[in-house]
Amino acid sequence: MESNLLFDFIVDKEAKTVTINREFAADLSLVWDAFTTAELLDQWVAPKPWTARTKYMNFEEGGKRFYAMVSPDGKEFWAIQEFSAIKPKTNFKMFNAFADENENPQLPGSNWDYVFSELEGKTNVCITIYNESRERMEKMIEMGFKEGFTASISNLEELLKSLS
Repeated sequence: MESNLLFDFIVDKEAKTVTINREFAADLSLVWDAFTTAELLDQWVAPKPWTARTKYMNFEEGGKRFYAMVSPDGKEFWAIQEFSAIKPKTNFKMFNAFADENENPQLPGSNWDYVFSELEGKTNVCITIYNESRERMEKMIEMGFKEGFTASISNLEELLKSLS
């Protein structure tokens, strides 16, 4: 891993947002695919020793991804993501909520806005996560969101190296 890659994790309690800026030493097309293809997402999104398993994904406006994070002892924790806007290779937006195994969302959820850009061989991904309530955002952080996300990004770096 290049140690000079940007990684900011900013919590704004007043705005009820978490903003993550992360650079990757890979081209934009590869990073975009890693964030928008079920087969690739399943390889990095779960912090080890957990795994991710996508039941289905229709990456299109109005489409959904329904997937589970699977614990080492086989327990499944489901989430549903609804894609509301997609601008290929530059931006996509989705609503994310935990769900049961029958796709019933557990509200409230959060709105995620991904912005991709490339400069001098590095790709930057800026993710802004807006929560419907400050309490939900604080609970998400207390449950280890930053640590889990950081571990997932480590998985992604390994995957990007193997695919480059």
